[in-house]
Amino acid sequence: MFSAFSALSVRGRAAARLAAATFVSGLLAAGATVAVAGTASADEAAPNQRGATATIGGLKTYGDAVIHDAGGDLQVPAGLFEMSVEGGGTLQTYCVDLYNPTQKDAKYHETDWSGTSLGANKGAGKIRWILQNSYPQVNDLAALAARAGIASGLTEQDAAAGTQVAIWRYSDHADVDAADPQAEKLADYLEKSARDLAEPAVSLTLDPPAVSGRPGELLGPVTVHTNAAGATVTPPADAATSGLRIVGKDRRPVTSVSNGGELYFEVPEDAEAGSADLTAQASTTVPVGRAFASESRSQTQILAGSSESTVSAAASATWAKEGAVPALSATRNCTEGGLDIKAVNRGDEEFAFELMGTEYAIAAGESRTVTVPLQEDQAYDFTITGADGLAERFTGVLDCRTRSSEMGATTQTLSEPSPATVAVPTTDVNLAETGSSAATPLIAGTAIALVVIGGAALVLTGRKQNRAQD
Repeated sequence: MFSAFSALSVRGRAAARLAAATFVSGLLAAGATVAVAGTASADEAAPNQRGATATIGGLKTYGDAVIHDAGGDLQVPAGLFEMSVEGGGTLQTYCVDLYNPTQKDAKYHETDWSGTSLGANKGAGKIRWILQNSYPQVNDLAALAARAGIASGLTEQDAAAGTQVAIWRYSDHADVDAADPQAEKLADYLEKSARDLAEPAVSLTLDPPAVSGRPGELLGPVTVHTNAAGATVTPPADAATSGLRIVGKDRRPVTSVSNGGELYFEVPEDAEAGSADLTAQASTTVPVGRAFASESRSQTQILAGSSESTVSAAASATWAKEGAVPALSATRNCTEGGLDIKAVNRGDEEFAFELMGTEYAIAAGESRTVTVPLQEDQAYDFTITGADGLAERFTGVLDCRTRSSEMGATTQTLSEPSPATVAVPTTDVNLAETGSSAATPLIAGTAIALVVIGGAALVLTGRKQNRAQD
């Protein structure tokens, strides 16, 4: 699987077409994924995979908070989550998605703010300031207490709870206080002191995630961006037999690369139309403030601390001897409320495709980005069809907003402050199996859901409303 969906074997005068999107309300796919029909499933990979991939555990250091809304006051745990990184490493995170559920053992991917509710939140930069200037980045609790004017000092639990409460006030615009007086003083200090900071760069990415061209050419460049000292490069599995190589501009093979390095796919001149992918992997600390979004609409997290962790990224190449040779990639765009599809045509003929009833044409040598507007929580399923049996799918669900606290819901707290399964009663769902890594249905309208607020399990019954962002 490669990170962006690319047209496979597009050649001659046939133009690949993007089939009309099929929207399935109520279906929550396991993240936006790429699949070639009959060969892959939605669980295998995420599109444009870059940075760290991790599985959420539970709250490790936390205190209590009190949420105030029209339905009354609700006391919930608030603090630091812990995640286990695929390939090695541990992450500490806070929640930035108070009113959405956290699913047990949900898988998360490092992502840009623009792919989450932070993209349209004017307070996102202040959240990063809070992370940089509080626990666990500041682990001298005596010094942190002194800055906040807390004479009686802070425990780790107070520090985690106060930090989470301050973050919720910006991420969800929530009316929330820390239950402990010391934690509340810290939350007030952080909220009032916060200043805008820029979004941190991704730990590892390959740009662009998809390239195309003619056999015999150097396809690229694909530029490496990372905060790691270096990254190892893995060529396609069949590179030895196909003759394809991953090289630098000088056509020498590349097996490792540093920040700013450029990679190329060297395709044999006599190669038939086809495609291939490469991966890069490194070990580094993920920058504080990076967002983490799940494949299954588990609540969005933001990074507060990282051990040395494994990060990876992927890129693909498509080639053909004649005709249109498109390279396609897609990213969620929460600022615009949709999915950005970028198409680049490196062939000698026009590349035409249809998207939601509208036809687009990209001339040879040109590129274009099309934003597909989607409703919040809307599942999407796009299929690209073309010459030589091309049939690829891009599926997922748009998850860009936090839920409104004014849900008109009744609540019941559970005793364990750990992530819990979303259980939605439908005729299609086996409730005993929900919460696994597979897709989890989310039904709009009246439903009964087991929800985690900062790790506190709540049963909510009522109509969902999306909270407007700043």
